[in-house]
Amino acid sequence: MIPYIRKAWIQQALTGIIVLFQLLPCLAYSQDTTKILPDGTEGVVFKSRPVDTILVGKKHDLPPNEFEGTHSTFRIGLGYIGDATAYSQDATFKQQMDSANLDLKPNYKTRDFRILGSGRFLKTKRYVAWKFAYMYDGDKEVWMVRESGVTIGVPELAGHIFIGRTKEGFSMIKVMNGHSGVTNERQMALDPIPILADGIKWFGYLPKSRIFWNLGYFNDFLSKGQSFSTFAWQYVARIGWMPINDSKNSRVFHIAANIQYAKPLDGKFTIKSRPESNPTPQLINTGSFVTDRSATLGWEIYYNSKRLMIGSEGMTHRFYSDTSADHQFYGGDIIVSYFFTNTRRPYNTVGSVFGFTKVRKSLFKGGIGEIEGVVRLSTFNLNNGSIKGGQMWRLTPMINWYMTKVIRMEFVYGYGILDRYNLTGHVQFFETRLQITMM
Repeated sequence: MIPYIRKAWIQQALTGIIVLFQLLPCLAYSQDTTKILPDGTEGVVFKSRPVDTILVGKKHDLPPNEFEGTHSTFRIGLGYIGDATAYSQDATFKQQMDSANLDLKPNYKTRDFRILGSGRFLKTKRYVAWKFAYMYDGDKEVWMVRESGVTIGVPELAGHIFIGRTKEGFSMIKVMNGHSGVTNERQMALDPIPILADGIKWFGYLPKSRIFWNLGYFNDFLSKGQSFSTFAWQYVARIGWMPINDSKNSRVFHIAANIQYAKPLDGKFTIKSRPESNPTPQLINTGSFVTDRSATLGWEIYYNSKRLMIGSEGMTHRFYSDTSADHQFYGGDIIVSYFFTNTRRPYNTVGSVFGFTKVRKSLFKGGIGEIEGVVRLSTFNLNNGSIKGGQMWRLTPMINWYMTKVIRMEFVYGYGILDRYNLTGHVQFFETRLQITMM
């Protein structure tokens, strides 16, 4: 049974967050001008007081893949990710795979292929943008609607409101565009958080106080039956502060807390996670268990100074039941990144996330592109009480080669340790990724 104090604490916390941010607009009257819009283009969002957004809508301001119509701009984009993976398994790990009825073999797999359309309405007084994405999911082998909806600039509330299908807003790495990630895959402990959800969210940033937030509500009214829909409804909050935001010297210090409070679909839930390798099956798995409510608490901290970035995220997933035992699972990671070439990873204060790496001189224009070294250590523990889903550790050194603005190659090595079936097995991953991005 869910303790009343836990229910009350979560409800009061969410209410307090909403009340707090109802007061934030009054702080925006003295904010500096911001020139980054939610879609990554430039325009005036705030001046010395809250005013409606003014768009930079002239044809010469548009990128090559964006066009200006009578009422809206129209941007065409596409993305492709393909992974080649091979393994080296010790005898114990092979025994664990036999127990899980899995067989790991070298393979190449399309992770996803997506087509995107987006634009900004030109004749509206405030900023209004739309986007639509359709994607082939290589894992499920199905086509599905990805992030699609409308973003409305609301300077009266010191931010923007998105309505439609999008990422909930839990975790910087989960919010970031999947093609702009530091590593090849998101950490294992993020897998219980759906990649998409249908609903509404309000996000914003106050330059003077350097506070940012994302508050959202989502449900399965439109998405029930789709693979990412595992909750009937969920409330999500991400709130943070930037003690340092020095864009001139490429220094950012970012701290945030995350909470998701949700109702699992049909009163049950299953957590299963890949070892940060998309062609690899889920090696840890709780199986289905009974649960009425869930609460996930997380934190994130990132420091970026010129070429160096150090970051870490951790989280605890708690599941409560009125008729069965409660369960708790936890995980996290730490990442160190360094550019060997003289480039930087930009930070976007509108979404409070890192953006796409800037490529100064591409491979096809006499340069070498940009080269980044990354090391990550991560873990996810799915053992709790009667549930023995296993625990996975992975150490991942890798190289990102940004050949051009459009083409990225990744060379990935992973060393994994799996504790499951009362055995401890070891596996090595040898991976290469091809990524093509035009957005």
